[in-house]
Amino acid sequence: MVKETYPARVLVTGAAGFIGSHVVDRLLADGCAVWGLDNFDPFYERAIKESNLEAARANARFEFREGDLRDAAFLEELLGEAQPGAVVHLAARAGVRPSIEEPEAYYEINVMGTVRLLDAMRRSGIRTLVFASSSSIYGAITENRPFSEEDVTDKPISPYAATKRAGELLCHSYHQLHGLSCSSLRFFTVYGPRQRPDLAIHKFTRAVARGEAISIYGDGGALRDYTYVEDTVDGVCRSLRRICDPSVGPVFEVFNLGAGRMVSVNALVTLLAKAMGVEPQIERVAAQPGDVPRTWADITKARQTLGYEPRVSIEEGLARFVSWYREVYGIA
Repeated sequence: MVKETYPARVLVTGAAGFIGSHVVDRLLADGCAVWGLDNFDPFYERAIKESNLEAARANARFEFREGDLRDAAFLEELLGEAQPGAVVHLAARAGVRPSIEEPEAYYEINVMGTVRLLDAMRRSGIRTLVFASSSSIYGAITENRPFSEEDVTDKPISPYAATKRAGELLCHSYHQLHGLSCSSLRFFTVYGPRQRPDLAIHKFTRAVARGEAISIYGDGGALRDYTYVEDTVDGVCRSLRRICDPSVGPVFEVFNLGAGRMVSVNALVTLLAKAMGVEPQIERVAAQPGDVPRTWADITKARQTLGYEPRVSIEEGLARFVSWYREVYGIA
């Protein structure tokens, strides 16, 4: 059973991002002191990330530092100043398709950045980490079943997926060598308010709002386990409390954080159009390399160990996203 205990201070990397900013807000709401780190990578507009932090910056228990994970001296200084009891490591260069064009950038940020963070934690005596992994590491599993944490994950089909698997292995090595206690969380297609503008639901909503056609790759039959951000964040916080429980001891654990159900891209567009009250225009384009045909999380382990239980249906989640989009952009 997961105890309701956090460390006094938590460092969240990638704090200005989509998921990171939601984790920061949740930890602050739960009474934690939170230090946030972000380098405002130009993958998308800085102004969007700044707006993600507006609520947190108004909280006296929030401290923020801008900096790069690859800067070892900066990390050592930050950890010495913040003295966190745990780190939630969400910072990464995201996106499957862009990683095919810029594999070196993904390696530098996702792998070298993680190595530098782990080593700075080792030197600072910090032994508790939540690591954000990805469902993409499962590759193109063809069997008609949900993906299990016990599945072999040695055949990623994109550089992004490879960097996330490398991050898991690095965390495991620091667990073995230095007693790091780590939860590696495999996120499944997270969506909701603040979602990155390059992701499908945000792109589809923007196209409909502008009266443009929605571009669907391939035949639209690709299946995804869409997980509402509030549910994902609950899993992050549950895993953090677990590894901060002294009775658990140093562990390395992997958990799927998904909704446990699949929705096709075609069905998603139908549901989104219904939420927006419009008839969408569809444009079919060629399927993209690196995209997996489906993702589907077996969440049995997270349910049993963390008490994780996704609660937001795809219909409710899309309605909430559309409401947020209208509020922020004044359209749709």
